[in-house]
Amino acid sequence: MAIEIFTRREQKYLITVDQYRQLLLRAGSRLRPDKNGKDGRYTVTTLYFDNDESTIYFEVKNRLKFRQKLRLRVYDTPGPDGKAFFETKQKNRKITHKRRTVLPLKEAYRYLREGGAVPLEDFDTTNVQVLKEIDRFRRHYRLHPEMVVSYDRHALHQTDDPSVRVTFDFNLRCREEDLGVEKGPYGHHFVDPGLVILEVKVDNSVPLWLARVLQETGCLQKSESKFCTAHELLAERRPQPHEHAYEQMLIGGY
Repeated sequence: MAIEIFTRREQKYLITVDQYRQLLLRAGSRLRPDKNGKDGRYTVTTLYFDNDESTIYFEVKNRLKFRQKLRLRVYDTPGPDGKAFFETKQKNRKITHKRRTVLPLKEAYRYLREGGAVPLEDFDTTNVQVLKEIDRFRRHYRLHPEMVVSYDRHALHQTDDPSVRVTFDFNLRCREEDLGVEKGPYGHHFVDPGLVILEVKVDNSVPLWLARVLQETGCLQKSESKFCTAHELLAERRPQPHEHAYEQMLIGGY
């Protein structure tokens, strides 16, 4: 079975809701809704991993030429048999690489509980090779569940070229307690609710028409990571030394 590999360039912008509306108006029929969700709208809930030294956070924050993250992601609110996406996201200079495998949410949780005790081939996953890579990464960095980041997404593609993808993320929230992703999107806002994170994702370069629309609507690039911003907010809110919720959550109870 083919390994799910994505390689692309990403540009991020921090915009207002009015700029979001203006951008859609100017884009007109050049963009169409993503096939997922309702008219390209759905929620994203992601469990991020780090270690006691916050190694992943510092690699991303310091913008190392090569840096990577581990995350478990679900869309909308799945049950135990719903799809979960376990993936590593790597950035090498300005190029983003993502390697992903899909498995039932209860299997993802079982891996987090029992991965060191049973062969990885025993897990119900679309590609055990990717799971092995995830497992090596997790063990090398001694990663554990760190926090949940969630948001509402409106996703679109260029009508005549689906490799050009545009996403708008609203209501960005985070939490470091109750880490079961099946609990859905809630937590503390780490971006002003009146602002939207726009991401433009392309294989090569941004189409000229889209670059013009971004310029005309005054969209300014902002490369700050959601992961880092959420990490910093939670650190500020923490009244005492952080005790990880990993042992408490029993990974969703599944």
